[in-house]
Amino acid sequence: MPTSTWFRLDVAKRERVLEVATREFGENGYSTGSLNTIAREAGIAKGSLFQYFTDKQEFFAYVCDEASRRVREEMERRMAQVDLDQPFDEWLVDVLFLWTEYMAEHPLDRAITAATNLEIDNGVRGIVRDTAGRHTLQVVRPALTMWHQGGGIRADADLDVLAAVILLVLPYLALAPYYDGLDQVFGLCGRTPEEQRPVIRQLVAGMRPIFAPPEDQRST
Repeated sequence: MPTSTWFRLDVAKRERVLEVATREFGENGYSTGSLNTIAREAGIAKGSLFQYFTDKQEFFAYVCDEASRRVREEMERRMAQVDLDQPFDEWLVDVLFLWTEYMAEHPLDRAITAATNLEIDNGVRGIVRDTAGRHTLQVVRPALTMWHQGGGIRADADLDVLAAVILLVLPYLALAPYYDGLDQVFGLCGRTPEEQRPVIRQLVAGMRPIFAPPEDQRST
């Protein structure tokens, strides 16, 4: 958590620090991003950052937490509009459509997602990925539980396995269309959200044996 000095800072100034830090880390990574640049562009002294946060790792985690919270809240809002009167796999397809659309519309959130998942420093990567993963699981686990209890996911399905697969798929779909070298199978790089949709359907169809009720073991 930031220090009390951070929370006494003017709201507009806090938002400016977070905006600049998100952009800097999104462009250059957490461990290789410049705190000098952040301080200069946010209009604060570099030393002030360590009045707000005890160390760099806490600053990284806070920036990631705020970005992840923003993405989670917006995705929750969009997901609330998805039709629940359809099979789980079609619901999941719709949710992944929304995810890829969001990432296309929000390059800053896409960049910080890349920084979080591709961070080169092992210790820093552990901190920020754990932070982002908690937000993702706050959405994924309740959704899977709801579908499981409602019979949309078969009774003996391993929800941990399904959650893990979804956690792998989400950053893949968020980043592969925009960053070279992340997809050697489907050719996602450069595809628009609309062009990504057949791949999303294919991925969900491939996941179906994990979750489909026996009466719904449709061919892929």
